[in-house]
Amino acid sequence: MSFITWILVGLVAGILAKFIMPGPDNQGWVMTIVLGVVGAFLGGYLAEALEIGGKVTGFNVTSLVTATVGALIILALQRFFRKK
Repeated sequence: MSFITWILVGLVAGILAKFIMPGPDNQGWVMTIVLGVVGAFLGGYLAEALEIGGKVTGFNVTSLVTATVGALIILALQRFFRKK
């Protein structure tokens, strides 16, 4: 996957994660992209570990779902640890 594709997948996944789980996050576009890209790595790792086959392979629905699930997990962990 190219660098631009990672940025696009990260941006869309980060926006979807923030839309699904709204909160008081004051993150800009760059941190939203980082959230989505790291979520894509986490989602892809979990998909392979659980053998459900949802790897991030490009800008497609499967990749976006996988990246969004990973971003939701990261967002939930971030909010959990930020409260304490």
